[in-house]
Amino acid sequence: MRWDRLFEDLEGQLASEWEAERAALDSESERLRLSRLPLQERLRMLAQRPAAVPSAFELTDGTVLVAQVTAVGADWAGLDAVGGGGGAALLPLVAVTTIGLPLTDALASARPDGSSPRPRLAERMSLGFVLRDLARRRVPVTIHVVGGRALSGTIDRALHDHLDIALHDPGAPRRSADVTGVRVVPFGAVAWVRLDAAAVLA
Repeated sequence: MRWDRLFEDLEGQLASEWEAERAALDSESERLRLSRLPLQERLRMLAQRPAAVPSAFELTDGTVLVAQVTAVGADWAGLDAVGGGGGAALLPLVAVTTIGLPLTDALASARPDGSSPRPRLAERMSLGFVLRDLARRRVPVTIHVVGGRALSGTIDRALHDHLDIALHDPGAPRRSADVTGVRVVPFGAVAWVRLDAAAVLA
């Protein structure tokens, strides 16, 4: 009888040790997973949550955009801004300084369910690719640069790491007679782009 109790105690201790070891391994595995989770993936998870509360994106030019994430690319995010005129916005991920969001969305975005399909083509497109598409479609835009200045016009061309924007009145079509100048803007200086006409980013 005493041997039975001893073996029960040993089995209980062994089970506890195994449980503690498994918990430690699970904890380390979770830390490793989180250390490899990019901002792009968290934004993709936010875009997949249609009922999510809008997030507050603070950008390098000092702007705070309260918006829903609608699309995510390789190095950019497409937003549907709320309030203050709203509208579609495109922002380079490097221009984001902070993102304010509810705790539930923060936790959910850090825990991908693993069931999402392979990234769509839009999620592999670079900022340059999207800017070239806006130039091709002649979409009027307002480019907000890191220093806080806003440049309204039409992107004439988007090159390897910079773009040319023909300046004209916001929302107006590009006509040679109405162009007041051209600015060359490095991609690194772009804080965000407001689309002054409907454009699909996803």
